[in-house]
Amino acid sequence: MRVTRARRAASRHGLVRFSVAMVRPYRRRAVLSLVVLAGALGATLAGPSLVEFAINDGLVHHRSMRVVDIAGACYLFVAAASYLLTGAQTRLLSSTGELVLNDLRKRVFDHLLAQPLAFFDSESSGQLLSRMTADIDVLETLVQSGLGTFATSIGLFAFSVVVLVVTSPVLFAATAACLVPVMVAAGHYRTTSTRAYTDVRTRIGEALASLDESLAGVRVIQAFRQEARVSEEFEERNERQFAAEMKTVSLAAHFFPKVEGTGVLATVVVLVVGGLFVHDHLTSIGAVAAFVLYIANLFSSIQSLSQLFDLLQSSGAALGTVVALLDTAPAMVDPDLPLPLPLAGSLEMHDVTFSYARPDGEATREPELRGVRLRIDQGEHLVLVGPTGAGKSTCAKLLGRLYDPDEGSVTFAGVDLRDASLAELRKRIVVVPQEGFLFRGSVLDNILIGSPAAGPDAARAAVARLGLADRFAQLPDGLDTDVGERGAHLSAGERQLVSLARAAVAEPAVLVMDEATSSVDPGTELALERALDALTAGRTTVTVAHRLTTAQRADRVAVVDGGQLVEVGPHGELVERGGHYSRLFAAWVGDQPTLQTSAER
Repeated sequence: MRVTRARRAASRHGLVRFSVAMVRPYRRRAVLSLVVLAGALGATLAGPSLVEFAINDGLVHHRSMRVVDIAGACYLFVAAASYLLTGAQTRLLSSTGELVLNDLRKRVFDHLLAQPLAFFDSESSGQLLSRMTADIDVLETLVQSGLGTFATSIGLFAFSVVVLVVTSPVLFAATAACLVPVMVAAGHYRTTSTRAYTDVRTRIGEALASLDESLAGVRVIQAFRQEARVSEEFEERNERQFAAEMKTVSLAAHFFPKVEGTGVLATVVVLVVGGLFVHDHLTSIGAVAAFVLYIANLFSSIQSLSQLFDLLQSSGAALGTVVALLDTAPAMVDPDLPLPLPLAGSLEMHDVTFSYARPDGEATREPELRGVRLRIDQGEHLVLVGPTGAGKSTCAKLLGRLYDPDEGSVTFAGVDLRDASLAELRKRIVVVPQEGFLFRGSVLDNILIGSPAAGPDAARAAVARLGLADRFAQLPDGLDTDVGERGAHLSAGERQLVSLARAAVAEPAVLVMDEATSSVDPGTELALERALDALTAGRTTVTVAHRLTTAQRADRVAVVDGGQLVEVGPHGELVERGGHYSRLFAAWVGDQPTLQTSAER
């Protein structure tokens, strides 16, 4: 129990420190809003004192309506001042909150982009989407509709307590006795509702993950008539979210009526005790009336805070999940003193061992690669081949530093890739995936992603060097053609052509890519092969081959099997050797059954 409480306290302190750090750039606005808030509270608390003055001096002692009129005019003035100052304070505080949330969105997005691929292998895209949308939307609701009220209620509560103690310590003691049950109930509610709202955030993330996955795979779902099954799975997650939400509703339904009832009870107690004091000439009628009004302010603030408590708890849980995400340190960061990468050189793997991480963050039992040694000379074209699941794509990802090895190192021109800045590394080594991903915009926009600083003329020159100018000219608007969402307006082959042009405009020293012609039509394949020849000419190239025609044209072939590099050499030499590659090539041309993986053998 003590450990749990300590962790919760540390978590709360961490959220407070994070919030203070986020507000620090706007501290002048925050301080100004607090000054305006103090003025608004002063005007609000002056009202009951004016009522006391009107009753005692105007009605009881002097029976002067002039005094009552003056007190009434002053009351109208302070009420108007309170209204205007509260509005100004709310605008100041809410606008400051919006600035902080704007910074938070950018910070979360930049943090996600800085994560390596291993992070996304173990994280649900729906949960990450929930952090950026649902969780920050809850904080947005707090800023827009609750932050000003929260600050005003906290200030009103604190100032009211001080005024009540100064006005009549005895009457305040009677009021405080009524507050004890509310404080106990509030402590219990805070503890239970924190867990409940954290569970709600998790359930919302699960529902969004299901929605994201279903929309991404809608073609497969419809093709295999799986709508009913997917709908049932989503309904189950939706029901779990509903149950979590209803838990918070149940907790609120038990807590809020206690606050209202306590306010009524405290007013009755003050009237009875105050009446006895007036009867015994221990206080005045005006003082009792003012005290009742101060109690009304006190419980009005408690009531406002109670109504906001749901939103505050939900916002706290949402902020906790966002902070937990930001606390995930990127596995790939620039070294303090990055080494410069030469413009050219050999690419090498030195005794590399690597394992993918499971969703729980632990490594898989068996390494994906074990003790791999490989040297690729400058300007050489090396092809990686092997059975499915052998580890060839993993080798390619390590060579492009999409992952870092668990043991060993990957170097370029003798420099460990981990010792170089990521920006410089991405200029030297470009990874081209098998499926070219396109962003919304034109073909030209997507090509320039390879080097935004290059400009449109450089992009058109790169297209011409690859011999693709005529092919892109056939599109409806040429290079200005809108590609649609994820390149939906283009064919698979055309998307791959854009990817090659993107790599060409980057002018890298090393290209690492899956075979670009593995899933395109024969007509587009010819254009792709010509573009590839132009792109790879004189450039170090590593290709993961699915068709061994690519291996036949390469300088050397590296065979990966069971996570190990088993053969390296030219195509003809490996065929004559009669080893792994010879059997793989024979199976590919149809002389023997398809080669099985090591696990199947």
